[in-house]
Amino acid sequence: MSKQSSSRMSKQSKSKHSSPSERLGEAIGIYIHIPFCKQACHYCDFHFSTSLKKRDDMVKALAKEIELRKDEFKNVVVETIYFGGGTPSVLTIDELRFLIESVYNNYNISENPEITLEANPDDLSEDKIIELSESPINRLSIGIQSFFEDDLKLMNRAHNAEEAKACLSLATRYFDNISVDLIYGIQNSTNEKWLQNIETALSFGIPHISSYALTVEPKTALASFIKKGVVDDVDDELANEQFNILKDKLETEGFVHYELSNFGKEGYFSKNNTAYWQGKPYIGIGPSAHSFNGKQRGWNIRNNSKYIKSIEEGVLPIEIENLTKTDRYNEYVMTGLRTMFGVSIEKVETEFGESYKDYLLKNAEIFIQQQLLYIENNHLKTTKKGMFLSDGISSELFKLN
Repeated sequence: MSKQSSSRMSKQSKSKHSSPSERLGEAIGIYIHIPFCKQACHYCDFHFSTSLKKRDDMVKALAKEIELRKDEFKNVVVETIYFGGGTPSVLTIDELRFLIESVYNNYNISENPEITLEANPDDLSEDKIIELSESPINRLSIGIQSFFEDDLKLMNRAHNAEEAKACLSLATRYFDNISVDLIYGIQNSTNEKWLQNIETALSFGIPHISSYALTVEPKTALASFIKKGVVDDVDDELANEQFNILKDKLETEGFVHYELSNFGKEGYFSKNNTAYWQGKPYIGIGPSAHSFNGKQRGWNIRNNSKYIKSIEEGVLPIEIENLTKTDRYNEYVMTGLRTMFGVSIEKVETEFGESYKDYLLKNAEIFIQQQLLYIENNHLKTTKKGMFLSDGISSELFKLN
């Protein structure tokens, strides 16, 4: 499951076949989308294909896009490289090395970049883990989702519960920086089962956990099953309960809840994800990947064949949205409230103007009264109760024009 996300709050100004080119700041991230999976998870709406026939052509196209876009950020340093998907661990070590070398050949790379690979347990044999540990990749994000067989079957995951445990036993021998994904709010789950999931992950000494509520996305198999009555709909109250169990348990174990869905020990926060929440620029490589330079957002075409053909012709298949000041304010509020850092009231006034600050404080007042928000050191933050509702709260603080 890819962690790269993007807000598309406005489509007022678009152009095709161009790309964000303003160079902001001194550090950027590069996200590389690997659009292949062995099988389709029932809940997933990310872009991928279960056919690997175009894999060779895709890898070549990804490397070429990396080269084609090297002039977008000339005088900056790449501090993170993130392989998302899809399932990046379906690639061979040689293919991964080739793509990493392509980045190094075309960009200035920091001395010790964070290089993350999203991986599924069924791909992580001991030989594969050893190969990865001997590569430049220094962080694994493993899609466990659950340690229970019935949950994995419901989600149509490619691995089983024993593979989930076996891969963590192996991975922790060769990697220090590991994150696991867990999903809560699964139908027919119980709070006892959920706590066991958390405790199982902790038993391996994992320093970072990303956890997401099971959501029903349109046009997914899960949405179809619910509509047909094959499975129950998700229970928001159960999800809220399990979110609080997660937060309480991990915080007692020394984890910092630094973003709505992310918990890390000190020194193990995701640099890639943190940069996104802080509004740093990034380049998205691959079909459906998003890019951001501070004032523009771009997204590549969601079609593997068309993407490959366009890149082979030297044309970037990207659509651009010029962000207005209001768009940027809305995005800052949305990302800020999801983090422990909150929304800087001073920054809102400095970057967007006094009218935006007044609007923010006026509309936040009702949530402060409901003890969902509070102000600390001139930062607007969510309370423990408000954190789970942060996306909905932030939408009420958005400006519409």
